[in-house]
Amino acid sequence: MIQVQQVNHTFLIGKKGKEKKVPVLKGLSFEVKQGEIVAIVGKSGSGKSTLLHTIAGFMSPEQGSITVNGQETANLNETERAVFRLNNFGFIFQNFQLMPGLTAFENVELPLKLKGISPKKRKESVEQMMDKVGLTEVGDHYPNELSGGQQQRVSIARALITNPPILFADEPTGSLDSETEQDILLLIQNLNQTLGVTFVMITHDEEVASIAHRTFKMRDGELVKGDAL
Repeated sequence: MIQVQQVNHTFLIGKKGKEKKVPVLKGLSFEVKQGEIVAIVGKSGSGKSTLLHTIAGFMSPEQGSITVNGQETANLNETERAVFRLNNFGFIFQNFQLMPGLTAFENVELPLKLKGISPKKRKESVEQMMDKVGLTEVGDHYPNELSGGQQQRVSIARALITNPPILFADEPTGSLDSETEQDILLLIQNLNQTLGVTFVMITHDEEVASIAHRTFKMRDGELVKGDAL
């Protein structure tokens, strides 16, 4: 489903005219199979978030190739990457990134509006998704009226509403207490098993990584343990 082959990337740091290149990703190669939960684990600065951004098409690697569902994505332009993301990916963030002026229902509905889905179909889809993540009673609540766990469930529902084959989760429980973290991890496992969604999780938390089928560990831009190809 996802193939990463010899991906390299550098950042420029320092004052203008005196910049130097710092390697961030160093020859990474691995694959993610359909229906897997994969965790990419590493400390801050290890390169794991940069890796997620390249796989998800927010940026192109300087070298190497990334293929998702048979589509080479590294050379797509910005418009093509945006369309590809909308059709293939869902995103779950540590800080939820909900629209504060929209209700829980409207936050989940938003991706369907972007795809031009009719109001009737949107309503049916959102109601079904809210039920799957246990939010049927809070659809008319705004984000500031919800607990952290409820906000993350809204984020997950929004990520799933377009039925993407792949979900990226960037520190999905980083803002939650330990009990709520367990609830969200159980939900991710349930969605993976019942819907067959592929999850790629970025985390520094070994407990989060423990639900993964496979774990890749990163240090200084390299894979140091895992199923590298």
